Amino acid sequence: MDKHSPITITLAQRDDAVTITQWVYNTLRNAVLLGQIPPGRALTIRELAALLEVSPMPVREALRQLSAEGALEIKGNRRVMVPEMTAMKFSELVDARIALEPHAAIKAMPYIDERRLAELERIDSGIDDAEAAGNAEAVTRLNQQFHRTIYSANPHQVTQPLIESLWLQLAPFMRLSAESLDEYYQIDRHHEALSAIRRQDPLALQLAIEADIRDGCAFAKAPEKLKKLLG
Repeated sequence: MDKHSPITITLAQRDDAVTITQWVYNTLRNAVLLGQIPPGRALTIRELAALLEVSPMPVREALRQLSAEGALEIKGNRRVMVPEMTAMKFSELVDARIALEPHAAIKAMPYIDERRLAELERIDSGIDDAEAAGNAEAVTRLNQQFHRTIYSANPHQVTQPLIESLWLQLAPFMRLSAESLDEYYQIDRHHEALSAIRRQDPLALQLAIEADIRDGCAFAKAPEKLKKLLG
């Protein structure tokens, strides 16, 4: 990773009801989730402020919150980076996803109606299109949207903030892995999940979500690729 390579952060339109600090937080959080801030790339607060076209103050406030969530790390020299990753930490994060996300999906299953099923099918079709176009960022964004759309169907669910925290810590590295997913045989686990939801089969849904997470981290089974990824 070129430590001085240019980066692009997607700037969402800001609603007047949202404070500048909240908008900066949401924008930087989204940038982490989409892998727009790659591992190894150091940024200064002033550089981030310039990218977001705001003053340094709301950037500092947003970074404090993101640092507390483990999404970004503020170094002693006032530089901001994605926290360092180790193979052991990566494995723990993946295991935590496998523990939480099937549970969230099963609890949400009874609340998924035809309208939401149609939305999930639309998202899955978009993932296929993004993969065909080689658009890794869109694949990452839509994959998160697919999972989020399932879990959020449960009006009583409490695990989504925990799941999102895991995504924040893994996302920069998952974005890198998404760029080489064509090296692995891919089964449409989303199709399996949708089929399980239609049949109201919780075990099949659990297995589909578990397999989807494992497939997305398949490179972690190859030590040389994981070592290269973690740099």
